[in-house]
Amino acid sequence: MSFLSTHKKLATTDSTNIKRNKSKFLAALTTGASIAAIGALSMTAPTLASAKTVQPSNADYSFTVEDKYKGTANRTLSKSGDTWKYNVKARVAGVASASQNSAFTINGNNVSPTQASTTYKLLGIGRTHKLDFNPSSKKVASNYKGKTTTMNMAQQAFDDLSLEVQIRQDLLNGKFSGNYYMAKKDKVEKTPFKKSGNTKITVPAGTFDTVRVDRVHDDNSRSTSFWLAPSLDYLPVKVSQINDGKKMDLELTKVN
Repeated sequence: MSFLSTHKKLATTDSTNIKRNKSKFLAALTTGASIAAIGALSMTAPTLASAKTVQPSNADYSFTVEDKYKGTANRTLSKSGDTWKYNVKARVAGVASASQNSAFTINGNNVSPTQASTTYKLLGIGRTHKLDFNPSSKKVASNYKGKTTTMNMAQQAFDDLSLEVQIRQDLLNGKFSGNYYMAKKDKVEKTPFKKSGNTKITVPAGTFDTVRVDRVHDDNSRSTSFWLAPSLDYLPVKVSQINDGKKMDLELTKVN
């Protein structure tokens, strides 16, 4: 996921670095907390009438980047009729914010996204990326900076948030394979994950038994790990990510 550029000259190199780091953090936050930053699903895969389904939720998180920048985030999963919506809002007070939204349906075990958007703002200057999915034509349209790119979906592709829900669905129903596809700004990209064992962890919201899931990166200098709680329908209770040398940690503070 690209990082926001302010296109604005700053007075000193130090201030430039500080603002760049905060912008990178917000990108890492939505990517990480959404399990972007989760085999291949057939567009016509059969549904499972008895499949378990994640439940609506509202959760608060705190995050830090290199123990320097601190912020808060809220993640709300809701359902109205057949439509599910997942909304994430994150902010570093007075400096930067990020907002991410996804709409999708769940048929049996299969998540089918319809629309998604991500907006970053740094010192009042922002960028928005939108995705429109068309399962019948097996295409997804990506709009960024006024340019629309239409991409083919040979396999079902996801945005960050609907991908998280699909992984949680697969874990709930014993269908996790680790092979998923994500719609980016200009391409559909294979995004593999692996399970790395079970562990008990303590975060501000309490102590949870978790399943650890790691994203498999091509670049060994990058790492992304998620601790998902079965008792919360595999909601992320902790995320740890290293990207461009910046370490981000996110922890669950409250389930509302």
